[in-house]
Amino acid sequence: MSTSPKTGLEALLTPEESVLVLIDHQPYQFANLHSHEPTMIANNVVGLAKAAKGYGVPTILITVVEERGGNLIQPLHDVFPDQKPINRTAINTWEDQRVVDAVKATGRKKLIIAGLWTEICVAMPAIHAAGEGFEVHAVTDASGGTSAEAHDMAVRRMIQAGVVPITWLAVVGEWQRDWARTDRISPEDQLASLGHAGATGIVTLWELQLLNTPVAGPTGA
Repeated sequence: MSTSPKTGLEALLTPEESVLVLIDHQPYQFANLHSHEPTMIANNVVGLAKAAKGYGVPTILITVVEERGGNLIQPLHDVFPDQKPINRTAINTWEDQRVVDAVKATGRKKLIIAGLWTEICVAMPAIHAAGEGFEVHAVTDASGGTSAEAHDMAVRRMIQAGVVPITWLAVVGEWQRDWARTDRISPEDQLASLGHAGATGIVTLWELQLLNTPVAGPTGA
C-alpha cells in the first residue's frame, strides 16, 4: 500500500509528480454509460486531458479491444494526435504489463485514473496499483458506470482501498495551486482547458479576456 501522506501539503497533486491514465473512453463504453450524462463525461475527460498536456503531465491513453469497442473518441484523440493508445484485452488494465511499464517509466507515484466503466476499468487497476505503492486518485466526473449505483459502489470500494476520489477541476486546481503562477501552463493551454469547465470556465475566460484587453482612456476635446 502507498505510504504517502493523506493530509498536509504533500497530499496535494503537483504536475511534477503526477501521471495520468485515461482508460476506455470509447463508443462501446459510452453506449452503456448510465451514471452520468455521456456528453458531460466526454467534456470533462477532454478538459482534463488538455490540462494535463498544458501542465506537462505524462498521459497514457488506454483502449480495450478496439476492433469491437471502437477507437478512442475523436476529441480526446485530438489532444494527443501522435499517441497510439495501448489496446489491451485484459479487463484489469494493471494486468497489462505494457501499461504498468509505461507508468513506471515516468518515475512518478501519484497516479491519476479516469475511465469507463468506473466499477470495472477504473476500480480494478486503481485498487491493484494502490496495492503496489502508488498514490492513486480516481477522477469521478471523468469516469462513469453502467448505473448510478455501479459508479457509487465503485467509488466507495476504492475509498476503502485507499484510493482518493477527486473531480477534474480539483485536479487542475491542485496542479495550478496559485493563479499568480505563469510557469506551469501557457495562457493558450489554460484557456483551452477552461473552455470545458462550464459556467466557472466561461466566467474565468471572461475575466482573463478583461485582463488582456486594454482599458480605453478618456475621450473628448
